[in-house]
Amino acid sequence: MISLDFISTAYSLSGLAVGILVGMTGVGGGSLMTPLLILMFGIHPATAVGTDLFFAAAAKAGGTLFHGFARTIDWRVVLRLAMGSVPATIITLLALYLLDIRGTAAQGLITGVLSAALFATALVLIFHKRILKVYSNWIGILAPERTIKVTIIVGAVLGVLVSISSVGAGALGVTALLALYPHLPLVRIVGSDIAHAVPLTLLAGIGHWLLGSVDLTLLGSLLLGSIPGIFIGSYIAGRIPENLLRLILAITLLLIALRLVL
Repeated sequence: MISLDFISTAYSLSGLAVGILVGMTGVGGGSLMTPLLILMFGIHPATAVGTDLFFAAAAKAGGTLFHGFARTIDWRVVLRLAMGSVPATIITLLALYLLDIRGTAAQGLITGVLSAALFATALVLIFHKRILKVYSNWIGILAPERTIKVTIIVGAVLGVLVSISSVGAGALGVTALLALYPHLPLVRIVGSDIAHAVPLTLLAGIGHWLLGSVDLTLLGSLLLGSIPGIFIGSYIAGRIPENLLRLILAITLLLIALRLVL
């Protein structure tokens, strides 16, 4: 029989690996941790998502403190995103409750949305510059009032995606903000996206905890490995070409998404 200590160590090592990749690429851990828990450890999709949401909230909180001290957060953008994501998250959690989050239908929904979100994230990682160029040529800069409305809609979409799959608050959110706020420095885009991810993942995580789909013991093991992993990944990042990292991660996400649906 496999001991609990061995299982806990395996979770921590997984957290370490994901933390390194997050530190190297900046892509949210949900794209990596949730499918890893499902495919490698056989964790129920709902538990994988719920646990990963708290995992993401803890990781993003540290990033928010860093960007907050550096004053690289545009709180107006954060508020606009939250105006859409908070109500969307509450409605989505209510829908999961009515659907029975442990049931077959909910499991199929989570797996399907997770696969679609991974595909979208992979495509954004590969074609983000082309996507932004096409957007700029076709739509351009929106009027201030319309930018606010679209930002709220983006927040709502992220709220639904994150609540169901724990994926979306990283590469997808940053790309959307780059399109909507082309004159905002990249560091402020990233800082604002990370700051918004904290209340989003925390609210969604609390909702999943109330629905009984959070494993706190698993969460502790993951955090134990991921925290040093993020520091290691951040140190390594500058020594590996960014385009190569993006390509490797994108291919990995595509393969994971295919494995989830096949």
